[in-house]
Amino acid sequence: MIQAADFRSALLAMRDKMIEERDYLCELDRQLGDGDHGVTMSIGWKAVGDKLRELESEQDISVICKEVAMTFLNAVGSSVGPLYATGFLQAGKSIKGMTTLTKEDVKTFWISFAEGIEYRGGAKVGDKTMVDTLSPLGIYLRNSGHGFDAEGAIAAARQGMESTKELQSSVGRSSRLGNRSIGAIDPGSASAYLLFKTFCESIQSLEKV
Repeated sequence: MIQAADFRSALLAMRDKMIEERDYLCELDRQLGDGDHGVTMSIGWKAVGDKLRELESEQDISVICKEVAMTFLNAVGSSVGPLYATGFLQAGKSIKGMTTLTKEDVKTFWISFAEGIEYRGGAKVGDKTMVDTLSPLGIYLRNSGHGFDAEGAIAAARQGMESTKELQSSVGRSSRLGNRSIGAIDPGSASAYLLFKTFCESIQSLEKV
């Protein structure tokens, strides 16, 4: 069972990963946009880390998700703010009132997270966005049977991320590049993959799932 403290630890690991990979994500973004995706993600997740210190006694994981959503939204001015906020809000609703999570709950959480972002952003698989990571992740989890197959889900997310290299951007600023966007991994897809992978590794390190 995953306790609230375990969940907070996973979120803090995700914060650390975004800070660690800031320059890498910016470099990816320079190939497609204005080069600030890594900075944006690190700012948002640093704010989340600060908020989590205020939530050390909170046991309701859905409440933690709501606070993370609003904190990220308020810290980040770009389009990624509302997307991640919606992801966490939808995921939190799926585990409303829970103070511990089973493997099935974790699966439900990430399926809802992916669905929330897909719904809010309106992008589809093939548009060269974070949906190319999150949609295959959600599909894999929905079809994976009982429990939470972290390794399989990570592989599905990675395959989705890597597929963006051969795609032409069709939404957002990078769509103006036309076929020049082909050959570069989408930075939003990369950060979504890194966040999910880090969450799984954090929870697995606790031998919780």
